[in-house]
Amino acid sequence: MTNIKQKAASLLLVLLFCMFLASCASSAGAVSAEEYYSLGVAYMDMGKYDEAEKWFQRAQAADKTKSASEYNLGRIAFETGRYEESALLFESIIRRDPQNTMALKSAAYARIKNGDLEAALNHYTRLLELVPESADDGYNHALVLFALGKTSEADAVISRYAFALQNNDDLLLLYARIQKAEKKIEAVDSYDLWLKKNADLQVKFEYAETLEYAELYVKALENYREILNADLSAVPGLSTPQIRFSIARVLLVSDPSVPDGITELQGAVTDGFTDKDAVEELLEMEGISAEHKEEIRIILDGISDNVPDAEEETAAEAAA
Repeated sequence: MTNIKQKAASLLLVLLFCMFLASCASSAGAVSAEEYYSLGVAYMDMGKYDEAEKWFQRAQAADKTKSASEYNLGRIAFETGRYEESALLFESIIRRDPQNTMALKSAAYARIKNGDLEAALNHYTRLLELVPESADDGYNHALVLFALGKTSEADAVISRYAFALQNNDDLLLLYARIQKAEKKIEAVDSYDLWLKKNADLQVKFEYAETLEYAELYVKALENYREILNADLSAVPGLSTPQIRFSIARVLLVSDPSVPDGITELQGAVTDGFTDKDAVEELLEMEGISAEHKEEIRIILDGISDNVPDAEEETAAEAAA
């Protein structure tokens, strides 16, 4: 109820301000750009973005309020999901004022949201020349580098913020993923720390993969099996056949004397696992017995027989 009263009071103030401006316009013949800008700020504070845009656009015409108006128009475009427009507005400010750090940060983030990672990286590079990064800026900078496949550079950036890892879950998870990409055993501890405070099946799967790479097979199996018993319907990219294949891979390497790995692999294929390349990779792995590799070849032939290749799929679609 208090919030409703506050919003009503704010709206009343805006309406009174508009009436005041209208009277000024009739007596003085014009409303200043600063007054347009103030109206834009008032409407934006209330979340009335359409109205705020209208007044900021009017204020934008005057040099004195141009940059501030463009910055707020960029913020509104960002909040309403128009990331390309948002970035262009911030970049317009940067062209006039190359040392505007707020515009550089905002443009970089808008470019990230729009998927323009190279442009975002350029903005962060210019920003670094002007000011040191905060932990939040460092996170975004490292995120862009990681997305571009520049993992060693991302690691170098994020390592500067070790002090923030304990209290910043986003930073910690990105750090774990960078370490995993670089096949660093330390990723195990980073994932473990994140999962002690958060629950996420995709992250748990990444953790299990890291444990497997670190040859911590018992714990890897424990995590894969927990994922297998969970509801995977809301987790894009994870499926029962995929998890069963991962379990099979661990069993085949960790205990080649028992048939459990082959049994699990056959179960994964029966459930719908069709990634022939992944199965073929098992034939190159050390630790899997020659006997099991022969059985893997038989399973692989079965997948080849049951799964049409790309040419067959194209021909079938054309015939349909």
